[in-house]
Amino acid sequence: MRIRATVAAVSGALALSALALPAAHADGQARVAAESPASKAAHTLHHKSAYTGTTSGTPYVLDASFSGVKVNSGKNIAVGTTNVVKVPVSFTLTHAEDVDIHASDFFAGIELYRGASFEDTVWSFDSDDAKCTDSSATVASCKVTVAIDPVELLNEDAGSWKAAAFAVAFNGEDPENPNLDNVGVAVKDPTNSFQLQRYSKLTVNASPEPVKKGKTITVTGKLSRANWDDGKYHGYTGQAVKLQFRKKSSSTYTTLKTIKSDSTGYLKTTTTATVDGYFRYSFAGTTTTPAVNATGDFVDVQ
Repeated sequence: MRIRATVAAVSGALALSALALPAAHADGQARVAAESPASKAAHTLHHKSAYTGTTSGTPYVLDASFSGVKVNSGKNIAVGTTNVVKVPVSFTLTHAEDVDIHASDFFAGIELYRGASFEDTVWSFDSDDAKCTDSSATVASCKVTVAIDPVELLNEDAGSWKAAAFAVAFNGEDPENPNLDNVGVAVKDPTNSFQLQRYSKLTVNASPEPVKKGKTITVTGKLSRANWDDGKYHGYTGQAVKLQFRKKSSSTYTTLKTIKSDSTGYLKTTTTATVDGYFRYSFAGTTTTPAVNATGDFVDVQ
C-alpha cells in the first residue's frame, strides 16, 4: 500500500500547522489533501468545514475581490515523475480600505484543484501565502507559487483542473482554532481552468548512417509518459505520431507520414533517402499528455 500526503506550502503563521496528513489511496482508502489554516477557513464560507473539535461559527464575507488571475502564464501544467513543479500565479487583489492585507494574520492564496468546485474537490494543491505590492490604498498586485509534487498524484488526476482564489482575515483569532464568526473570508471560484498533464518523452533513431541516395532508411523511436501511480515512464500506446523531415539547409520540418505507437509505445517505419537532413517524430498531445517533438536525428545521404 502506498501512502501519500499533500502539504500546503506556507509562510508566516501558516507554517505553524502545515503538517502532512497521510492520504492513503490503496486498499479502498481515500486520499486526503492537507490544507493550511487559511484554506480551511476559506472552505467554511459555504459551510464545508475541515475543522474538527471546538471550532464553531460562520465566517463573514470579506470585502475583497480578485481579478486578472494568471496561472502558469496561461499554459497547461506538465508534471513528470520526480521534479516538483513550481507553478507561478499572479492576480490583482482589490479590497476595502479597512481590510489590512498586510496584517500578520491576513492571508491570500490560490488553490489548484480537480473537481466540480472549490467546495467539491477531488484533489488539490494550495499555494504559499501571497506576496502583495500595493498599487493604491485598495488595490494590490499579488504573486504566489503552487508546488505540485508528482508523489502526490495518481494517473487519474490527469486532465481538467481549475483554480480558485481566496483571502482570509483572522482578525486576532487563532488560525488553528478560530471563532469563525470573527473571521472574514473572500473566495472567487473558479478563476481559471487548465489541463494537468503527464509529462511526455519522445525519441528517434534513423539508420543506417550514412546511407546511399534511394536506399531505405528505418526510423525507430518511443513515445512514453509519466506514470504517477508508480513513479516511472511507460510507453504511450496507440497514439498517432508524425514522422517529419527537414533538409540540412532548412529550418522547417515537413510531415512524411503518420504512424501509431504499438503496445509498448514503440515506433517504427521506413522512408527513402533523398538528401542530407534530419528526421524526427512529432506527437501532437492529448488532454492528459503534452505535445512533444523528438530531437532531430541527422542522416548523411551519399
